[in-house]
Amino acid sequence: MTKTGIDRRTLMQLTGMGLAALTTVSMAPGQAAAQSGAAWDKTFPQSENIDHEKVTFTNRYGITLSGDLYLPRDRFGPLPALAVAGPFGAVKEQSAGLYAQTMAERGYATIAFDPSFVGESGGMPRQVASPDINTEDFSAAVDYLGLRAEVDRERIGIIGICGFAGMALNAVAVDKRVKAVATTSMYDMSRVMARGYDDAMTPEQRSLALTDMSRQRWTDAEAGTPALAGGLPETLDGVDNPVIRMYFDYYKTPRGFHERSVNSTTGWTVTNPLSFMNMPILTYIDQISPRPMLLIAGENAHSLYFSEDAFAAAAEPKELMVIPGADHVDLYDQTDIIPFDRLAEFFASHLA
Repeated sequence: MTKTGIDRRTLMQLTGMGLAALTTVSMAPGQAAAQSGAAWDKTFPQSENIDHEKVTFTNRYGITLSGDLYLPRDRFGPLPALAVAGPFGAVKEQSAGLYAQTMAERGYATIAFDPSFVGESGGMPRQVASPDINTEDFSAAVDYLGLRAEVDRERIGIIGICGFAGMALNAVAVDKRVKAVATTSMYDMSRVMARGYDDAMTPEQRSLALTDMSRQRWTDAEAGTPALAGGLPETLDGVDNPVIRMYFDYYKTPRGFHERSVNSTTGWTVTNPLSFMNMPILTYIDQISPRPMLLIAGENAHSLYFSEDAFAAAAEPKELMVIPGADHVDLYDQTDIIPFDRLAEFFASHLA
């Protein structure tokens, strides 16, 4: 058990690092993306002040990504734009969409997108993440925005939430087209998978996890499809861990449940952490400079230390904004707590 109260079993549940899966899914690339319809399928109300459009675009690996494009209904001239994704295991109909729509109300062209292998985006197998491909997904969204007539391609920023905040920082470090980046409730997924929460995983535990996942590959290869780790429990009966209860309150209740969300349903593949455990994604965070960075985290979030350490490693200009009384998930959807005014000010200043 670490100071966050998260043990190895919990880490396994949240990231896929385990052998508890009994169920699998299969979906052809683009199958979900082919679904159409104007029905509003988000976990938040639709704004009357924006125009919404379902779009697709392709990343550098040829994977078709699905996004929701939000534009202010009253707009003039090319707009500054934002690409938004996260949390890790969520879909664009959840927190990312809320952020994108809210920032569109404030004058930005925004796209909330499903990363490769999840939601309505393509890629096989399903329910897997990649530190490389999911970093690329952000740059593919920038590609798309830069080709829209409504967008000024010289004024594009990124917002990353939770685990995709780390991927957002990684993308901005290499993609010099992005002029500013903001994160909320940031996780460094490569760090937490490689070292555990609070870096408490021992070398022996790391070796055991890698051994289990290495051998799981034979099981998956024989089955022809990867096993899933199971994700969050279906009820909170007997669950005392505050982090599990916090995530459950968002992903498993009407507040944030979505049928395409990894965290709301099946969880990640058992072998999902393999590439993350050997590929630290924030190695070059200092190379985001001289472009500005805003890191937002809750005072009571178990994940606060990720933002604090990223802030310490980054070069100027940078800002760490800690929201009093907020936990990790509060910044997913609590509009009275998420500092949208500060986000608007930050991007207005740096995407001028």
